[in-house]
Amino acid sequence: MTTVQPALDGSIPAPARRRSDDYETWVTEVWPYFIAAARTGRTFTCFEVVHAHQLPEPPDSAHHWGRLMTLLKDEGYTKTAGWACSDRPTAHHSGVRTWKGTRAARTEKAA
Repeated sequence: MTTVQPALDGSIPAPARRRSDDYETWVTEVWPYFIAAARTGRTFTCFEVVHAHQLPEPPDSAHHWGRLMTLLKDEGYTKTAGWACSDRPTAHHSGVRTWKGTRAARTEKAA
C-alpha cells in the first residue's frame, strides 16, 4: 500500500503520471490510442489523446512525443493540420501542432 501526503489545505494531490522505462514498450502501449484518434478524422493535439486515456510519459518526454507523431505521419496515419494553444497545464498555452487522421487511416488502409 502506498501512502499519499495530503497538502496543507487537506486536499489530496492528483497522482503523478507514470513514466515508461523503455521506449519500445511505451510506443507499443500508446500507439493504438493515437491510431484510434487518427481514425476519427477529427483534428487533435497529442496532449488531448494523452489526457483522455491517461497515457504514460515516455522515457524522454522532450523528444519521444515528437518522434511518435513523426512515426505516425511517416506510416501514413496522420498529417499536420495546423496549430493550436496547448491545453497541457505546464505548457502555459504555448503553440502546439495539431494533427488529423489521413483518409487511409480513416479507411484502415494506412501502413
